[in-house]
Amino acid sequence: MGRMAAAAGLMVVVLSAAGQSAPKQAVTTIELPPAPRAILPDAFDGWVQTKKPVLTTDPAQADAPSAAALKEYSFISAEAANYKRDADETLTMKALRFADTSGAYGAYSFYRQNGWPKEDIGTGGTSFHNRVLFWKGDTVVDATFSKVEPMTAGALREVAAKLPDLKGRNGMAPPVLAFLPQANIDHQTTHYAEGPAGYTGGGGVLPASLVDFTKGAETATANYSLNSGPATLTVIDYPTPQIAEAKEKEIRAYLQAGGNAQPPWPQALKDSDLASLEVRHTGELVVVVSGDAIPDEAHRLIETVHYEATLTKIPQSVESEIQKTSKLLVGIAGIVIVGSLAAILLGFFLGGGRALWRMARGKPISSVYDEEFIHLDLRTKWNDEDEGDERRNPRG
Repeated sequence: MGRMAAAAGLMVVVLSAAGQSAPKQAVTTIELPPAPRAILPDAFDGWVQTKKPVLTTDPAQADAPSAAALKEYSFISAEAANYKRDADETLTMKALRFADTSGAYGAYSFYRQNGWPKEDIGTGGTSFHNRVLFWKGDTVVDATFSKVEPMTAGALREVAAKLPDLKGRNGMAPPVLAFLPQANIDHQTTHYAEGPAGYTGGGGVLPASLVDFTKGAETATANYSLNSGPATLTVIDYPTPQIAEAKEKEIRAYLQAGGNAQPPWPQALKDSDLASLEVRHTGELVVVVSGDAIPDEAHRLIETVHYEATLTKIPQSVESEIQKTSKLLVGIAGIVIVGSLAAILLGFFLGGGRALWRMARGKPISSVYDEEFIHLDLRTKWNDEDEGDERRNPRG
């Protein structure tokens, strides 16, 4: 009997435990990066891929020495492929994708070295011996040939033609490039940076810590061929004029410190004519000129940079007929409500005034029980005499 009771109790405990719902556990959502998209063609102009291309979203796998700069330019993915044509020709090609056109151009200017000749491929291209580099849209393509031929550029134009163009905001070039004067500029020396790694790797003149990219700075650097010698112009775009003004003072003090400056001057400043070094700010921009040009020409170059704020008109929405009708009904309802309130207030005012007037005359406030009738007294003298005769002679 005791065993049966114990067994029954155990069964009750088990059923009770089974009836209880399991505690809810927190759900963790993990967002994976988008899968890299294949960009490079399987075959073009006789070139055929020898094996499946390698795709990655890790900038360290795409280019370990330049991983920091790729991150600054909003790297998304990379694709590397090997090609072969005929018996002894080989080609290694790598395509790097970025979040927008600014990132692609920045990475292109980071990889392109000063002095590399221009190539008419994609939006912009260059070459150095057997290496060809170009960009289009959000993509940078770096190709290394085993042997360069006269038709090499034409083959890569076929690849560039299949790359998509970006539209809208993501397809806009970096705005800071528009502030570089175009006279006497060497376009193959233009560099754009969004962070310290890209700025230093692109041959920045100032220490990256002095530029201070933590303030949201973007830079454009270019060389100019002036009559008295080469000059380098650095344009730094900050989010606000206040930041630009403060940074101009810091950079000016740094340049005036000379050999005592900390951190020490980079080689580009050491090689410059000290009398030609100049800094100024205009709006949100800080501009620095360096190089070997005489002070007058250097000053003229830096003065050609002008910041002009542009106001963008925000398009106003056009009202539909439904919106117009609803506004009309709301206006009518408002008029009705205001009229009703006015009528109520007027009633209280007139009714209350009449009640006070009756009270002042000693009458009840309400006139419901008043027996006041208006009658006309039409009795005349003739009627009174006739009534007297009728009383004297009732019969006739």
